[in-house]
Amino acid sequence: MTDDDAVTKHPWTGDTNTELPMDSDVEAATVASPRPAHLRIGYLGLVALGGMAGTAVREAISLGIAPIGGFPIAIFGINVLGAFVLGALLELLALRGPDEGRRRRIRLLVGTGVLGGFTTYSSFATDTAQLLADGSAGIAILYAFLTLLAGALATWAGIVVAMRLGRRRPRRRREARS
Repeated sequence: MTDDDAVTKHPWTGDTNTELPMDSDVEAATVASPRPAHLRIGYLGLVALGGMAGTAVREAISLGIAPIGGFPIAIFGINVLGAFVLGALLELLALRGPDEGRRRRIRLLVGTGVLGGFTTYSSFATDTAQLLADGSAGIAILYAFLTLLAGALATWAGIVVAMRLGRRRPRRRREARS
């Protein structure tokens, strides 16, 4: 058996197929290809910058609005508002085209960064656990149920609003230059 007759194994799955490139070709292709999007420093920087801004705004709001009757109204409002804005943002971006270039940068900065830092599942979970520990099971259950329901409805409403806005403002087509 010569090298030309050798069966090549896929480097990740182990499947055999004579049509696959040799290992040296795979290594060369891997070195020549750009880093995956989640490892690009510019994208990570956008998420970090947005996350810092969103977290700062959330903290300011949560410190300024006290619970009402034990109900953590600030975190509830933050999570519902964030769900609405995220639904609208992602729908508007999707209506404008594929997740690349400027749309990807906006999604990472605002969607993942700002809204990821602004909304808070951990505070929601902590508040619910604290209400349960304090013997306020009714408020804890109401808080958990309303947060999930209102968040889902807010996301849906954000998508609907964005769809209507997207229909009203059709994307401008660039005229082809001769």
